[in-house]
Amino acid sequence: MLSSWSTSLNLVFFSLTWTTIAMTYSPLQLEFFAPLLLRTFLYLLPSALFLLFDSLLPSLAVELKAQGELGLPGRQKGGARKIRRVMGWAVFNVVLAVAVQAGVEWFVTDVLRLRSLLLIKGSAWSLNHLPNPWTLVKHSILGLISRNILQYYIHLHILHSSAGGTLAHWHQTWHHSVQTPYSFIAAYDHPVCYLLHRFIPFYIPAITFRFHIMTYLLLLSLFSLEEVFTYSGYNVLPSTIMLRGMARRTDAHMMSQGKGNYGPIGVLDWVHGTTLGADVMGDVREEMDKHDVQERAGRAIDGVGDAANGFGNKLNSRAKKGRGKK
Repeated sequence: MLSSWSTSLNLVFFSLTWTTIAMTYSPLQLEFFAPLLLRTFLYLLPSALFLLFDSLLPSLAVELKAQGELGLPGRQKGGARKIRRVMGWAVFNVVLAVAVQAGVEWFVTDVLRLRSLLLIKGSAWSLNHLPNPWTLVKHSILGLISRNILQYYIHLHILHSSAGGTLAHWHQTWHHSVQTPYSFIAAYDHPVCYLLHRFIPFYIPAITFRFHIMTYLLLLSLFSLEEVFTYSGYNVLPSTIMLRGMARRTDAHMMSQGKGNYGPIGVLDWVHGTTLGADVMGDVREEMDKHDVQERAGRAIDGVGDAANGFGNKLNSRAKKGRGKK
């Protein structure tokens, strides 16, 4: 009961806080400052902390790196100068993507005088400006799927294809100038390639289906953390089936100079046969074996069967007693 009350109160306070924010700031301000804060605290700062750890405690960090000594940023070609370049362009690209989003919003709302591209003020819960729960879940799933599909085909057919021309050259000479990844590498690319590969696959579905700003920020938070961990180069990560497998495929993509593993999750790589090393289905099987999923499922089914048999026996027993009384 106390837990239920606590959850309800948290939701009420969150609703009031968001309502106050939505009523205080303009859509343009929300679309600039909210993504900037999330990208700063969920991507840039964690990436800086990981880099600091790798630089100050290399003897400890090397034990956590999947590629050992090769995974340490300071041991790679270019040394400290290269690290400063990577950090500088990563920060620039992150701010650029937020500025482009805000610029598009300004042009649409202030110049063209149209409604905001993302749903910010007014919704199914118009009183407190919160999204409908079912819509939030539906759009989150849609955003995850759309982003992964677009990233895969853009990455494969433009950034790693002769058809990509200058874009492919830029991606190869910028992003793939680093052999083993660390978190800042996720945002280290030519600015045009970064927008095409990282920003467009997320932003286009969001404005096409007109996501609520809350849904957009939720997905942005997830994608920021995904980039931090999958490009970290560490082999000790929270999840086997998702992050650890994604990080392993990212390592293989970088070390092969882009010969495979073009999607962040790996499903389309598995479908099209572009996987390098263990595929996503192998991760699923490993996770199932780790947690004895089949054995637990079998026990659950047996338990349901036993319960059904017991219930049936009780019914038969009661029926016999009823006949005996007659």
